[in-house]
Amino acid sequence: LYISLDMKLSFFGAAGEVTGSCSLLETNNQKFLIDCGMFQGSEEHEKKNLLPLSFDPRALTAVFVTHAHLDHVGRLPLLVKNGFEGFVYATPPTCELARLIMEDAFGVMEYDNRKFGKPLLYNMEDIEKIMSQFKTLKYYEPLVISGGKVTVTFRDAGHIFGSAFIEIDAEGKKVVFSGDVGNVDVPILRDTDALPPKLDALICESTYGDRQHESSKEREAMLQKVIAEVVNKKGVLMIPSFALERTQELLYALNDLIERDHKLKPVPIFLDSPLAIDTLKVFEKYPDYYDEEATKFFKEGDDIFDFPGLQKTYTRDESMKINHTPGPKIIIAGAGMMNGGRILHHAIRYLSEKNNIILFVGYQSPGTLGWKILSGNRIVPVMGESIPVRCGVKMINAFSAHGDKEKLEKWIFNDGKTPKTVVLNHGDKDQSKVLAEALKTEGINAQLAEYEKTFEI
Repeated sequence: LYISLDMKLSFFGAAGEVTGSCSLLETNNQKFLIDCGMFQGSEEHEKKNLLPLSFDPRALTAVFVTHAHLDHVGRLPLLVKNGFEGFVYATPPTCELARLIMEDAFGVMEYDNRKFGKPLLYNMEDIEKIMSQFKTLKYYEPLVISGGKVTVTFRDAGHIFGSAFIEIDAEGKKVVFSGDVGNVDVPILRDTDALPPKLDALICESTYGDRQHESSKEREAMLQKVIAEVVNKKGVLMIPSFALERTQELLYALNDLIERDHKLKPVPIFLDSPLAIDTLKVFEKYPDYYDEEATKFFKEGDDIFDFPGLQKTYTRDESMKINHTPGPKIIIAGAGMMNGGRILHHAIRYLSEKNNIILFVGYQSPGTLGWKILSGNRIVPVMGESIPVRCGVKMINAFSAHGDKEKLEKWIFNDGKTPKTVVLNHGDKDQSKVLAEALKTEGINAQLAEYEKTFEI
């Protein structure tokens, strides 16, 4: 790395793996944490959440949050539980979404504690305490702290609603933490902002560092084709979907197909996720964060998240009644990797029927139920039962909220204004290595983040 004794960078998650985002920047005798998320996926991954923090939260000057996904905010309450008293900075939508995500995660932990005796990481009081320390920061609004020695700017990452990449200026150096970088042509969201020039270091995600997504046009055509297939068979389309962003993009696309373009006739579509339904309220509260197209529809009075056939099943009783509706029907339910949530109940009922289809629209972490089904396992464990997989299994990568290899490379190259150093995190090692090698062939000093390793910038 570009050597200096003034600035140090350490990784305490999302190093050699996708989840558990947690990076520490030390400069001017100050310590700044960027994200503090949960490890997700297999049981082995999730056990890491129980390990003691590898740094002292009491010594932190401030925390900056890139966005509200659980793998970026899920361990924030542990900071106050261990003595952190500073501020947490995030965009206004991220502040509200982070509360929803953490409260939902706590509900899952409580259930696992009662049913399986799993330990609680924190309690509701810890969530309330960390939320009381949040301060909002709008895009492009410089935050000057540490006696004027450090300037922090949030820029639009285009990943999920309110997501940011974070630029930190200190010691005459400029560092950017990407958080997660958005896909191209994403509904509702604006495009990812360009990187600022003259970066000394970019800490960049690499979730899809080894592959390309389908185009946005292919995305809608593929969704239309899958739905038409299920309708023709009078079957059930199950879509395990992340409650934050992926679900809203799906609803937007379905609105296009059914209400605007009339490419599909209405069928019963169930949004079976209390968290996704609550999240919709935050989207509706901040229309100034929409892209140009969504803004146009909003101003015309079009509810971009509602259309004929859609039913929102918030309560458990409403969810159970879905079973009484004959096919064809579509069920959108969490969790996106099938490592919990209402999708498991539908999986037990519908995976074994040939006329049904399960459609994945996002990353599946190794070891999760979603990964097992996508990998071709014909019998899978669901809530203690062995369920045969006889339904169709499909994947549309273009619904991913993450940029693919081409998007990441273009963003990093930045019209020739490339960073001096790029450190890749948020990716399985194989994906990160492919992207690193591609960057090196263009003369960029690219390295891989390593867990608990400290780099000098």
